[in-house]
Amino acid sequence: MSSKGGTALSRRSYRLASDTDKPRVTGIVNEKLLSDYLHHVFPASSKPGPASAAYRKTLTFQDLGAHLEKLLAEDNVTEDSRDQIEGCLGPSAVVLDHSSGFEGLLFVDDDLLGVIGHSNFSSIRATTCVYKGKWVYEVLISSQGLMQIGWCTLNCRFNQEEGVGDTPDSYAYDGNRVRKWNVTTTNYGKSWAAGDIVSCLIDLDEGTITFCLNGQSLGVAFSNIKTGPGIAYFPAISLSFKESVAFNFGSRPLRYPVEGYLPLQSPPTTDLTKANRLLGYLKTVLSTSIDTQEEKFVVRDSGAWQIQGDPTILVTLAHIFNHFAPLMCKVYLVEDVLMNFLLSILEGGGSVEEHPLIHQLLDLFWLLMEEHEVSECLKQLMMSLLRAYRFSPIIPDLGFQIHYLRLTTAILRHEKSRKYLLSNVLFDVLRSVVFFYIKTPLRVKEAGLEELIPTTWWPTRFDKEGKDERDTREETSEERLRRRAYERGCHRLKKRIEVVEELQVQILRLMLNNKDKGTGEASRYIFLNKFRKFLQENASNRGNPTVLCPPEYMVCFLHRLITAVRSCWDEGKRRSPGSVSSEDAYVPPQLFYNGKVDYFDLQRLGGLLSHLKKTLKDDLASKANIIIDPAEIQATSMDDLDEDDETGAAQRPSGAVAMGGALARPSWLSSPTLGRANRFLSTAAVSLMTPRRPLAPPEKVKIRTLAVEQRTEDDIEGSHGNDGLLLGRPFEEPDQPITEKSLLEILDGVVMMYNLSVHQQLGKMVVVSDDVHEYAIALKDTDEKIARCPSRRPDILEELQKSQKVFAEKLNHLSRRLAWINATIYSKEKMLDVYWLLQVCIRTIEHADSTGSLFAFMPEFYLNVVMNSYSALKNYFSPSNCMEELPGYEDTLAQLAAILAKHFADPRIVGTDIKDSLMQALASYVCYPQSLRAVERIPEEQRMAMMRNLLAPYEQRPWAQTNWILVRLWRGCGFGYRYTRLPHLLKTKPEDANLPSLQKPCPSLLLQRHMAELLSQDKDMAASFLNSVLNQLNWAFSEFIGMIQEIQQAAERPERNFVDTRQLKVCATCFDLSVSLLRVLEMTITLVPEIFLDWTRPSAELLLRRLAQLLNQVLNRVTAERNLFDRVVNLRLPGLESVDHYPILVAVTGILVRILVDSDKQGISRAASVLLSDPCFQLRSIQYLLGEGDAGDAGAASADSKHFSLHTYTDYISTEEEQKVEQMLTFLTEESKQAAASTAPTSEDDLCPICYAHSISAIFKPCSHKSCKACINQHLMNNKDCFFCKATITGVDDYTKPASS
Repeated sequence: MSSKGGTALSRRSYRLASDTDKPRVTGIVNEKLLSDYLHHVFPASSKPGPASAAYRKTLTFQDLGAHLEKLLAEDNVTEDSRDQIEGCLGPSAVVLDHSSGFEGLLFVDDDLLGVIGHSNFSSIRATTCVYKGKWVYEVLISSQGLMQIGWCTLNCRFNQEEGVGDTPDSYAYDGNRVRKWNVTTTNYGKSWAAGDIVSCLIDLDEGTITFCLNGQSLGVAFSNIKTGPGIAYFPAISLSFKESVAFNFGSRPLRYPVEGYLPLQSPPTTDLTKANRLLGYLKTVLSTSIDTQEEKFVVRDSGAWQIQGDPTILVTLAHIFNHFAPLMCKVYLVEDVLMNFLLSILEGGGSVEEHPLIHQLLDLFWLLMEEHEVSECLKQLMMSLLRAYRFSPIIPDLGFQIHYLRLTTAILRHEKSRKYLLSNVLFDVLRSVVFFYIKTPLRVKEAGLEELIPTTWWPTRFDKEGKDERDTREETSEERLRRRAYERGCHRLKKRIEVVEELQVQILRLMLNNKDKGTGEASRYIFLNKFRKFLQENASNRGNPTVLCPPEYMVCFLHRLITAVRSCWDEGKRRSPGSVSSEDAYVPPQLFYNGKVDYFDLQRLGGLLSHLKKTLKDDLASKANIIIDPAEIQATSMDDLDEDDETGAAQRPSGAVAMGGALARPSWLSSPTLGRANRFLSTAAVSLMTPRRPLAPPEKVKIRTLAVEQRTEDDIEGSHGNDGLLLGRPFEEPDQPITEKSLLEILDGVVMMYNLSVHQQLGKMVVVSDDVHEYAIALKDTDEKIARCPSRRPDILEELQKSQKVFAEKLNHLSRRLAWINATIYSKEKMLDVYWLLQVCIRTIEHADSTGSLFAFMPEFYLNVVMNSYSALKNYFSPSNCMEELPGYEDTLAQLAAILAKHFADPRIVGTDIKDSLMQALASYVCYPQSLRAVERIPEEQRMAMMRNLLAPYEQRPWAQTNWILVRLWRGCGFGYRYTRLPHLLKTKPEDANLPSLQKPCPSLLLQRHMAELLSQDKDMAASFLNSVLNQLNWAFSEFIGMIQEIQQAAERPERNFVDTRQLKVCATCFDLSVSLLRVLEMTITLVPEIFLDWTRPSAELLLRRLAQLLNQVLNRVTAERNLFDRVVNLRLPGLESVDHYPILVAVTGILVRILVDSDKQGISRAASVLLSDPCFQLRSIQYLLGEGDAGDAGAASADSKHFSLHTYTDYISTEEEQKVEQMLTFLTEESKQAAASTAPTSEDDLCPICYAHSISAIFKPCSHKSCKACINQHLMNNKDCFFCKATITGVDDYTKPASS
């Protein structure tokens, strides 16, 4: 040891000697003072008597090494190594047995302590077993799913279905289902959540197994377990897919040690004593200063200590660190000794800046320790901090979390340490995003929420559709008091959470520091490159559980990052007043096409980047002065990509080695700290994870010249006439500085993060408020039943009271959890963050849109975030915060409306998914009065363009969505079309009253007017639009009839066979489409009747004939007595709820009334003649509408008492509308009688040879074949050849039969 001491010292003294820049503050210390000082710092062991006095010989630096060796040698007590403690077998370092002790597919971390399940139910055990004594190990729960944790013997055999606890000699606790398992299962313990620690205790002397959760015993789980010769128990776990945990067998201090129980791995006792003794010496040095004038040393508070270049003190410290440094590379000692010492410095409270000692100590570490020692020490310290933060229980004042975050802040305030950690640890080894996460307590009581929120409250008033009526005027005084007390509790909670959030933002602000350029690159640029890499992993590894950051972390990280970025942005604005404030932030369009920012393989609006660079290279050159190297375009051709794939595959080793490349990253879910290159264990010896492509694409495919890691500050911010990230400014962009360019890229990353997983997580957490709602309705219902319960039935009353108690308890629990979620996820501040993000995306899209064709380079996720963040603000934040209160809300709505209206049919956007999303967003936008008014407020030319796109022919495009948009603009104006839900569905409860389809009708008269203008002016467009609508109606209704025939046949078969639910769904969809297409026809015929009735328009007569034909078909099918439609409706199959007589018959009636009652005289006579001349016309179908059958059917009709009639729907159809139907029926009855009387029977020769329904009325040129007008007009729509001789028809003349001679 001495030789090591000597060499190390000489190395360090050399370093000190060369340190000329340190001022030598003190003079030479005389020998006696030095000796006293050294004896004060390194007191000899306190042996009594004269020996100690004799021992106090003069100490100098020459003797100090030997003196220190001697002192430390006293600690080399015979260590209680496990060999002396009986009862334990196996290697001294206990890890998971990755060579033979597992079943299924698993990822195991490098330290062999963390594990992630990768198959249905995988099991693994440790390398060490116990056969007598009392033992404990801890499991850190990283995900709260299905796991069974406990003990098993060597002869337990597990498989994909049976794990720990499912075989005779294995015992397990399962906090997911709250049960214990040993072949059979019973209830036991409490539910666990991610961030909990389970302790597994086994007492082989008593034969018991016990479990603890976060240090609280759950009671004895199993007693009388099998013990004796040949029986030894291994720690073991079984976990389902993607579940993850980390074990602590004693390689780190146990978080909750239990008296009398030993960890499976013995603590390093000797090293611990040494480290503590050396720490004692260090503390003495820090609290002692030498006064050379007075020749004495002064004891003072160590908090104000500073390195001052005093050689005496520095050499003393060098001697201490000689022994201390190597110890500080060991996990156990860093966590037990160093972390606790540093935490104790901050114990006194006050801000982190008030404790400069930590900064001084870190300077000392960098000065007196080897580079590799500091690195390892800092890495272990950060890991321990992270683990401690993540696995600390929640207490009311969040004390633990604040404690660990303060130390993290203090360490990151030290520039050199911060840069080292950012470059090598925070994103590469650690999941430092955990530092920005605040976990949600699952067990409200332990988190102390009962004291913090003593009074609970939930909504108690609901309207018919189950929505919460927020009318505070009707509250009773008691309710009001409860609500206010609850709100006060929520406010107290929020204040406490804000303290933690403030610390987290402080940490991020340190990482975003761009002024610390003294020691190399500024922190912000290191952070930026790591952050981009982090995004890349989450964007490209959607399916790989070890790399993905859990969405709940992402949500918190997003909010802290927005706060930090905005404060840096506004600081920059104060420094250069000409730049844009964060209120008006946006991402300039250059970022999307100049190749300076890597968007990995994310889809662009115009398709693949390589394709865009080829097709738009001229635009890039003319608009943005960007010349693309032809070699780059060449390299991205498909052949090259395939070749790269092959060479990549050839160079890649197969199997588990390939895993290393793909997963050389933190495994998010597993071991809460380490995770470089997980080992992949599989009992079926296959590697599932050979990536299709190497993770980094081959160099020549890269479009930019620099990889993310290699960029420097100049590449990002630019310098001397170089625009950095903003290279290639298009002429449309204002030449004004926006902000520091690095912030723009981080902002772009924030938008991407929202798109990756934040939005879906926001939607997931709404479940809690939904549960509160459900239980509140159930409780109210139970209270009402209790009030109505007859006194003679005490048994029923007792059951109801039990239910009431259960509901009330559940509500108390849930309302407190909801308070937490509202404070951490749905608070007003978080809502403003999402709103700011929405505005950033809107401005970014507007700027990109102005660049013309270059808009195609924009990544798709911007449009997704615009739609999703609006929907989140509207649907997820609404119960606690109202969207209307947001600043500038009306303008934002109008801007968003303009984006949706313009881009849903934008030819520059090619992706079908994004087009679909835009269309759906517009469709739900027009369902709500507020957003519909916003659409009406956009400039008129944009409105007209939108309507023109909606009226494009329904072919070669997704027309169902646009048809639904037109229907929404009409709903509320049509015949009997003022309903929100169909009459026969009123008794059922809707799943979600907030769905766009369940909103009250809000027609837009303005947009209807635009539609009328367009259709009446553009005759060709009107004809092609209506023909396409009639074609689709024909298709949809025919499909529907075909399907109900199959359903009917299946239902009539004697054996009980069930109709496929998918078929039922498709059937209902075809029905809904038929109804909505009929409504669009009604809308068109109401707004522009001349399209059908003004026969001077070229296609009017044909359109009217086609319309009459289809209406007759629909009526006949739906109204025939005891027909197919009736029978299927009466089956009331789940999935076909919307299929009913009312919606389809009312839509048809609306069209008929419009052409036969509400038109001018000429129009009515034309419509009537066309309708009556159609061979399918049956007067009985019209009578059916008013419940009148034919006289012959009177008996049948009376027998079938439930006959359809519009008269019964008085709430839905006005008296005026009923009178019109009666008027129409009278008119048609008269007309059909006259028609029957006037038409002389025609001979067969005079009938059209195609349809045999009408007389011949047209003759073709040049071939002189004949048919009726309806047949030839319909034929000529698709084909110009004659029916009979295939000659090309050049014209059609009217034909009248010559008078017979």
